[in-house]
Amino acid sequence: MSLLVVGLSHRSAPVSVLERASLNADAQLKLLQDTVAAEPAAEAAVLATCNRIELYADVDKFHAGVAELSTLLAQHSGVGLEELTPHLYVHYEDRAVHHLFSVACGLDSMVVGEGQILGQIKDSLARAQDLHTAGRLLNDLFQQALRVGKRAHSETGIDRAGQSLVTFGLEQLSAGADVQRWARGKKALVIGAGSMSSLAAATLARSGVAEIVVANRTFERAERLAQILSEGDDTDVLARAVPMDSVPVELTRADVAVSCTGATGLVLTADAVAAAVEGRTGAPAVEPGVEPAAAGQSAAGSTVRAAAETPLPGAGTAAGGDENCPLDLSSVPSGFSVMGEAAVAGMDAATLEQHGAWAAGGTVVDRPRETGRPGPEADAELIGALAATATRVGRVPERRRPEPVAEVPRPEPVLFLLDLAMPRDVDAAVHRLAGARLVDIESLADASADAPMAADVDMVRRIVADEVAAFGAAQRAARITPTVVALRSMAAEVVAGEIARLEGRLPGLDDKHRAEITQTVKRVVDKLLHAPTVRVKQLAAEPGGAGYADALRTLFDLDQETVASVSRAGNSTTTEKNRGPA
Repeated sequence: MSLLVVGLSHRSAPVSVLERASLNADAQLKLLQDTVAAEPAAEAAVLATCNRIELYADVDKFHAGVAELSTLLAQHSGVGLEELTPHLYVHYEDRAVHHLFSVACGLDSMVVGEGQILGQIKDSLARAQDLHTAGRLLNDLFQQALRVGKRAHSETGIDRAGQSLVTFGLEQLSAGADVQRWARGKKALVIGAGSMSSLAAATLARSGVAEIVVANRTFERAERLAQILSEGDDTDVLARAVPMDSVPVELTRADVAVSCTGATGLVLTADAVAAAVEGRTGAPAVEPGVEPAAAGQSAAGSTVRAAAETPLPGAGTAAGGDENCPLDLSSVPSGFSVMGEAAVAGMDAATLEQHGAWAAGGTVVDRPRETGRPGPEADAELIGALAATATRVGRVPERRRPEPVAEVPRPEPVLFLLDLAMPRDVDAAVHRLAGARLVDIESLADASADAPMAADVDMVRRIVADEVAAFGAAQRAARITPTVVALRSMAAEVVAGEIARLEGRLPGLDDKHRAEITQTVKRVVDKLLHAPTVRVKQLAAEPGGAGYADALRTLFDLDQETVASVSRAGNSTTTEKNRGPA
């Protein structure tokens, strides 16, 4: 059997795909059950966070395993296999171990060095143990990943290289200002009471906010979190719990809102946020440069619709300076700018060339114009002409140069929103609302793409490399252990049989001499087996040492079923031993 991981993360897929592929708790359980029921896989574990979905399995066939795991991910995520496949990555054997250890150390996180991933790996292992889908390999792998992650944080300064997603999000909200100074005295609304929401609430409390309101679908969990915040020794914050239906009212009072729930739909719509901003400022929260809704339509819904429905400037219009333009502007479809691709979709190549020459200030030469809708050949000619003109002129030909547009300054936000959920809790349209600043997973990914790497990252990489080598050696050595145990069991049976035969031939042998003879025979057998078994374990731990177990079974004519039964017993013992907290 061999370790295989198939997954996607913020490094391989856009947030829009990750959002659609996210797995809730029930989907993760069903995925685990279906994976171990599939033919190639004997063990399975799912690591699902806000920016990664990974399926780990112990498989007996690589290609069949990749095909099966990819298909199962597509089925349970709801994203079609053809769409999902370009974003999937595959790691096998030592590369799979290296990947998980890097993830555990925070090297593969959106914010390098963050430590929240350790809790998520621990939860993933516990889930697999509860469903009995984790055997010896995945138990050993995930337990060691947790130890490697803790070692990286204790022996290096990786914590200085990164921070929690919450802290990074708050830094983005504060636009580079000191978070504690920015947060001091603000009122915060935390939506959700899970691990990420609890971390956000605790971070806000330590940052100096004056009040935290916790909203959750299960009111008791919101109350518990509010009580913990109120009784914390390191903070002095007023915390209270409210039901979810109070969120619109509380949003009007809040300065900062953090949302991280398991909801499959939006928790905060653009209309709700616009209403909250309008309730605080008395002015519609429209996109900068967009006229507010007409009198009598200042409600948030009309405001958002007005911003969304404002037509693009210059659509279907004519302006001065078009004299001698070879384009027939009257034929341009209404509603499209003649600078757009829709305007040239039905244009023949000759006209396009003429237009390119005219736009570049050249001479317009009369050429016959084709009539009717061009066929595929004309389309190909059109595309070639467009590319040639763009190369010669330096730009795609335009009817006229667009006038520079003055950037309309955005007003200072009165409501700050941090969306840490996947799929998103807050409507992305909030990015366009004046008076609100939204930071979500997508904007965090963009902001962290060019984040500087600390020198300690190199130290963590060396730790990961060393631990991967040690884990591989231990696993290779462990694979031969059942064979060695079976060999020693066979030797013990041979000794017992010979002692019994000796007693039959020497019935008068006293207990003292019988014990001495028995001990002598056992010592002889142990000495004969000691060097070969120790050496074979050393050889098996080296790369390419998998064949030594087969050689040992062949040389000593060991029964394959006996070896398998020893291995199964070891797996059962390991699973029970690792069922406790990591």
